[in-house]
Amino acid sequence: MIRPEREAAVRRLMEAVPVGVPPELPGEAVRRGARLLRLRRAGRRLLWLVLCAAAAAFLTWAALTRPWAEPPSLTTPPVSGW
Repeated sequence: MIRPEREAAVRRLMEAVPVGVPPELPGEAVRRGARLLRLRRAGRRLLWLVLCAAAAAFLTWAALTRPWAEPPSLTTPPVSGW
């Protein structure tokens, strides 16, 4: 479609009588939007809760097992009786 044809098509659309919106549509859109916001908020809270629980579990495990400490040597027996 060339430019004059597009402009004419747009003018016809703009001059046409606007289609009416059903009266229940805005209220339904508001309800759906509110429900989506609640679900997203609940999802974010759940993810933060899982993240905090994972961090607490990791810190507890690290404090009990101390993975940064060098394990005792098992290849040589302790020297005694010198």
